[in-house]
Amino acid sequence: MFRQGIRQFGTTALRAAAAEGATSYGVRVSQAQGVVNGLTEAIGNTPLIRLKKLSEQTGCNVLGKAEFQNPGGSVKDRAALFVVKDAEEKGLIRPGGTVVEGTAGNTGIGLAHVCRSKGYKLVIYMPNTQSQGKIDLLRLLGAEVYPVPAVPFDNPQNYNHQARRHAEALENAVWTNQFDNVANRQAHVETTGPEIWAQTAGKIDAFTCATGTGGTLAGTTRYLKTVSDGRVKSILADPPGSVLHSYIETCGKLMERSGGSITEGIGQGRVTDNLRPDIDLVDWSLSVSDEKTIEMVYRCLDEEGLYLGASSALNVVAAKEVAEKMGKGHTVVTMLCDGAYRYADRLFSNSWLQSKNLRSSIPKHLEKYVVLP
Repeated sequence: MFRQGIRQFGTTALRAAAAEGATSYGVRVSQAQGVVNGLTEAIGNTPLIRLKKLSEQTGCNVLGKAEFQNPGGSVKDRAALFVVKDAEEKGLIRPGGTVVEGTAGNTGIGLAHVCRSKGYKLVIYMPNTQSQGKIDLLRLLGAEVYPVPAVPFDNPQNYNHQARRHAEALENAVWTNQFDNVANRQAHVETTGPEIWAQTAGKIDAFTCATGTGGTLAGTTRYLKTVSDGRVKSILADPPGSVLHSYIETCGKLMERSGGSITEGIGQGRVTDNLRPDIDLVDWSLSVSDEKTIEMVYRCLDEEGLYLGASSALNVVAAKEVAEKMGKGHTVVTMLCDGAYRYADRLFSNSWLQSKNLRSSIPKHLEKYVVLP
């Protein structure tokens, strides 16, 4: 009986020690996070995930910032919070007021969460090319949504201009102007850049991501360049239909915008005010085809267990190519902007892939994930 009691005690002690070891990291993270005061304080401080397969293949540390873990599910939560805070600090909106924005989706979702938590109404104008899932979610979150025809920025009917006019016609309303409101960029100077630097203990050699408003690339680049005294490289990743790759590669000559991409919320036909102050800090750029992007959507799911949207997958392609260019032993960081949940009806649909001539881009061993008709 005594021996049995000793064995039970020893087994219990071993289990407790093992549990303590297994959870010590989680406990340290929890202690560091503490309790946050409402949804807005839960934005940011996302994990940096080492992409194991790509890291092994390239001989580098390829890291992705898990922005899909923000409360609204994307990197755009950061910009949403900062543009609203900026409006409050400048006295542009008072309690019970209305926020108006033109957005391709994720900024609107971030704004919807922030506005609900702060008691503001929200009106969204967006191109009618966006996924129905995003539109439905915005409405479920209480936003008033106006999908309008997708036309160039210089057209008065562009969704951004319609959003501005809507705000101007209301009392106690503000157009947050995500593309040219530099509070967007400041969000990444103050949060994303410092987080990446701290998480890598300063051992980062390159940062790469695509850009829509320009805030993430510009703000993160500015911080990392400053803190590293220019050592960290910055690389723009660009989808088809965007002019920014050609702008950087030709030292400032905007080329004709042509074609399009399956990605949403990235690519640009102009240099925004968010990007302008820092575009000269970008070291080089990459153009990433839709074929490479869609293959990486499936590779990340299969190899890493990461269910990523197309813009995130494009960023991972860029990180892989930057790692290959820089050579073994480097650390490359990119942004995992959002998950695939809002795009599943497209990205994993056989008929949609065929309609975009992308079905053949899915490797044979990954075809098992094409589960929708």
